[in-house]
Amino acid sequence: MPKLLEVLTKAAAHLKEKGVPQSRLDAELLLARVLGVKRIDLYLQFDRPLSEEELEGYRDFVRRRSRREPLQHIEGEVAFREIRLKVDRRALIPRSETELLVEALKRHLPAVELPRVLDIGVGTGAIALSIMRELSHAKVFASDISPLCLELTRENAILNGLPAPELFLGSLFDPFPSEQRWNVIVSNPPYIGEWEVDSLQPEVRDYDPRQALVGGVLGFELPLALLQAAFYRLESGGVLLMEIDPRQSEALREKALIQGWSQVEVMNDYQQESRFFIAKS
Repeated sequence: MPKLLEVLTKAAAHLKEKGVPQSRLDAELLLARVLGVKRIDLYLQFDRPLSEEELEGYRDFVRRRSRREPLQHIEGEVAFREIRLKVDRRALIPRSETELLVEALKRHLPAVELPRVLDIGVGTGAIALSIMRELSHAKVFASDISPLCLELTRENAILNGLPAPELFLGSLFDPFPSEQRWNVIVSNPPYIGEWEVDSLQPEVRDYDPRQALVGGVLGFELPLALLQAAFYRLESGGVLLMEIDPRQSEALREKALIQGWSQVEVMNDYQQESRFFIAKS
């Protein structure tokens, strides 16, 4: 039977040949998943023979990753702050940077007894369910244009032992009465332009839903529409938090100040890019 190190080395080389970024890391993570161990434990078992069943399971994972299927889809879940999320083709895979958006929300949460929070474009439920876990006194609403995303959010609520937020199907504020208001509106909206989709990594272009990626011809259209509509949907002292393309930050700031938002702030992500847009009513 082939030994662990030999199998791992060949898998990493194969993934590298197929253009997979971080091919050695992915090979290790997939093998750890097949064997049911932590990645670090592989380094203590290099001489371990692999059974035919283990080899077949690993070959399947490596084949899928070599086709540029996202690692998260192969593993079936991803960690996000204090929760774990099932991930598949129904919704955008939550990125680690988005955890900072939840952190910013906690810092900017208005000082009211029972804050009302709306997550537009709920996807997997990453933001909405994190708020429910970390801010149990908040009343959380969430919407999405995809019924599949609402379904996935419900599944992830159950997975994490949480009640589902109040879920609504539709675009932006279409599902809600015109008089409904919130203390916080948060969103990771589509912000990629149609012109740049073909240049995306295959893991994103071919597996994330297009409607979760494309914000318009330029990509700027949907974040701007959300900014302008949210102005009329917040209680006094309320706050809008959005994840954006850093290239959009200055234009959004200008539009927000013209519209009359009282305070506008842009927050950096881990790479020190202007990733998060915060506007107060």
